[in-house]
Amino acid sequence: MHCLLVSYSAFINGQVTRFFIVFDRTPSANILKSYEPVDKAAPTVVSFSSRGPSQITLDILKPDLTAPGVDILAAWSEGTTVTGEEGDTRVVPFNIISGTSMSCPHAAGAAAYVKSFHPTWSPAAIKSALMTTAAPMSPTKNTDAEFAYGSGHIDPSKAVDPGLVYDAGEQDFVSFLCGQGYSAANLKIVTGDASACSASNNATVWDLNYPSFALSTNQSGSISRTFNRTVTNVGAPNSSYKVNVVAPSGMVVKVNPSSLTFKAVGEKQSFVVTVDYTTGSDALSGSLVWSDGVHNVTSPIVAFVF
Repeated sequence: MHCLLVSYSAFINGQVTRFFIVFDRTPSANILKSYEPVDKAAPTVVSFSSRGPSQITLDILKPDLTAPGVDILAAWSEGTTVTGEEGDTRVVPFNIISGTSMSCPHAAGAAAYVKSFHPTWSPAAIKSALMTTAAPMSPTKNTDAEFAYGSGHIDPSKAVDPGLVYDAGEQDFVSFLCGQGYSAANLKIVTGDASACSASNNATVWDLNYPSFALSTNQSGSISRTFNRTVTNVGAPNSSYKVNVVAPSGMVVKVNPSSLTFKAVGEKQSFVVTVDYTTGSDALSGSLVWSDGVHNVTSPIVAFVF
C-alpha cells in the first residue's frame, strides 16, 4: 500500500493525483491541517495605493473604503507573458497581481453580493451598506488614516444587514453638481437631458446624502459646517436608534435629533449634524454611529486644512 501525503497549503497536480487513485489498489491520503500565520500589521493600506482627499471635491471623503488588492491570485491573459518584460517567455492563465485593478473587483463582487439579497436597492444604498459596516482600521498602522482607508475594510457579510442606509438618487446628485457650479451643458453630459440648475435644486456639498462626513478649510481659526442627512430603515420594522459620537479635542459634533424611531421598513428619518472645527496642523478624525443594539451604522467624520 502506498500513501500520499497531502497538505492544503501545497499545490497538488491533478493529473498525478488521478494517476495515483486509478493505479494504486488501496490509495490513501493524509490531510494535514494548514497553518495560517497572523500578520499583526494587517490590514494595512499599501504604500502605492492612492490617498485622499479628492482634489475635485474636498468635502466628500475619499476613498470610500478599502478592499484586498495585494498579491491576489487572478486570471491572466495568455496573450502576454508573466511579467511582460523582454526575454520572459512564460505564459500562464493565472498570476499574482497587486493594485487597484485587484481591489476594485473585490468591491464590485461585494456590491453584487449585497444586491443578490436586495435586488431593488439603489447603487447609493449598496455603497452605504458597504461603507457603514466596514471594519475599522488603525490610524497607527495607516498614518494617513481615513485618507488611506476611508470608512474601513470591506465586510460583505455585515453589509447584507446594515440596519440603515444613506440613500440617494439622480436628483440628489444633480443638486450636488449644481452646488458645485456645473453648467447646464456639463449637466447634460451626466444626465443626458436638458436638466438645468435653479434655486430649488442648488444644494451644497454638505447636503449630499453621503455615508461619511468631511469638511475642509484653507483658513486658520474655527469653522462650522452643517450636514443634512436622511437614513432609510432596512432593518426591523419597529426599531429605535441612538447616536454615539466620538470626537477628538478640537472637534465638536452635535446631532439633532439624537435618537430615531422607525415603525416600518423603508421609512425615512432625517437628522442634522453640526461640526465645529478648530484648525491645527493635523487632520482630525471622529465618528458618528447610529445603534439599535444590533446594528452599528458607522460614519467617519474628518476635518482638515488644505
